[in-house]
Amino acid sequence: MESGPAIFAATAFTLFGAGLLWWTGARALHRAPVAYGVSPVISFALATVFGSAFLLLGVWCFGRI
Repeated sequence: MESGPAIFAATAFTLFGAGLLWWTGARALHRAPVAYGVSPVISFALATVFGSAFLLLGVWCFGRI
C-alpha cells in the first residue's frame, strides 16, 4: 500500500535530478548561461549540487521500496 507513493516520489526525484543535471551540462557545454541574471559560476554550481541531491534522493527512495 505504501509502495505506490514511494515509487511515484522516487521516479519524480530521479527524473527531475537527472533532467537538471542533463540541462546544466548541455548549457555549460554550449557556454550558455544556466540562469539569467546570476553569476555563471554560482548558477552552475547550485544547479549541479541540487541536481545531484535530487538524483541521490530518488535513488535512496527506490532503495527503500
